[in-house]
Amino acid sequence: MNLEENIAKSALDLIGHTPLVELSRITKGLDGRILAKVEYFNPGFSKKDRIALQTIEEAEKQGLLKPGQPIIELTSGNTGTGYAVVCAIMGYEFIAVMSKGNSIERARMMAAFGAKVVLVDQAPGSVPGQVSGNDIALVEKETQRLTEKFNAFRADQFNLEGNWRAYYSRMGPEIIRQTKGKIEGFCDFVGSGGSFSGLTRFFKEYNARIKCYVIEPETAPILAGKKVTNPSHKIQGGGYSIKDLKFLEGLEIDGFIQISNDEAINVARRLAREEAIFGGFSSGANVAAAMKLLKSDLKGKTILCLLCDSGLKYLSTDLWAPIGPNGTIEKK
Repeated sequence: MNLEENIAKSALDLIGHTPLVELSRITKGLDGRILAKVEYFNPGFSKKDRIALQTIEEAEKQGLLKPGQPIIELTSGNTGTGYAVVCAIMGYEFIAVMSKGNSIERARMMAAFGAKVVLVDQAPGSVPGQVSGNDIALVEKETQRLTEKFNAFRADQFNLEGNWRAYYSRMGPEIIRQTKGKIEGFCDFVGSGGSFSGLTRFFKEYNARIKCYVIEPETAPILAGKKVTNPSHKIQGGGYSIKDLKFLEGLEIDGFIQISNDEAINVARRLAREEAIFGGFSSGANVAAAMKLLKSDLKGKTILCLLCDSGLKYLSTDLWAPIGPNGTIEKK
């Protein structure tokens, strides 16, 4: 960024430095504060732009990514969009492999940035719009096949260290500057575990008293060591019932919070109505969990959470009110 002229050289300069908002309306009557990092201000409308930039930069420096080599990764949509944004600027071909269970808006957005999007059928018995671990396994299988076919660089968000380092080295310092270090809790809905791992590592080094909580779907709390009653849920972008997440190994976790579909959806809708913040399913889950913490473990404290992406990516889902048969909006 040219600070003197305040002109970005490209969209890459717009990644990060997102605003932090106090949710004072939705928390009315609760004892404490929720500060939300609004990640849909990134050019790809989600936090995953950060890991795409970090991972590609690291791969180039390490010689893992060759000039002109295609880049490929499985995605629920946001990571793929992040890579599509970065590849558009850096001149790489990007192939996104995604389950048909994810919202179509994200596939269309990736294609608009120039990505090739491969949609994979859901596993037998899977519910449309609800991506399970079985669905992800099929996406992984297809990603492996295409990686070999095209001799592509696999930008593996579940294993490459650039994922968590993007949050540790960039977002963590941003948050401490914005809050002057005055946060006492952090909670995060876990997909690959990158944002939770990176921020938890940073926060614990900065102040070991900051409490960090994993958020999972109510029916798939595998990280908490509880029984998975239904691996399919509506909170897109995580909760895949994957027990062994590399980035969580050896990490200090202060607790686990389970959030239902209805809780995530209702709070996402409240965020739009009461705070004029248009987030997706996981944003609703994160704020719902933070509100639970203000009623229990962290009563009277200041809690940080992420608003991971934009609600615009879910207009085809039941997160938002559909158009009724008479042409009017049906209220939720």
